[in-house]
Amino acid sequence: MSQPSALTAAAAGLAAALLMGLVVFQVALAAGAPWGRAAYGGAAARVPGRLRASSAVAAVVWAGVLLVVLRRAGYAVWAPLPDSWLPTATVLVVVLLVVACVLNAITPSRLERAIWLPVSVLLLAACGTVALTA
Repeated sequence: MSQPSALTAAAAGLAAALLMGLVVFQVALAAGAPWGRAAYGGAAARVPGRLRASSAVAAVVWAGVLLVVLRRAGYAVWAPLPDSWLPTATVLVVVLLVVACVLNAITPSRLERAIWLPVSVLLLAACGTVALTA
């Protein structure tokens, strides 16, 4: 792996920090933390069992995304995909984040929108930068 450019490194660092926060949030929801007002439309303080399971899966997926983005940026971390797939996977992450931005913009939960819309926009910018510069 070659050293990432300063721009790629900064974008990957921002993405990593935000994705780690997202993983921690999803794990906390899965464990029953009363943070449901900031997730899944904000219907309940504690999310029901099926959404707790969904949060557990989401935590694993976002952790995988974190590893893919860091690997694509040039860091020597293990990634759940072969290196030849990373450019396509990173573009797919960007597409997923566009969807996340839309969903976080239209959620009925003000708290969810206030927290996750800025996070998803920053993640989109950071991951998009990695996709374009790595």
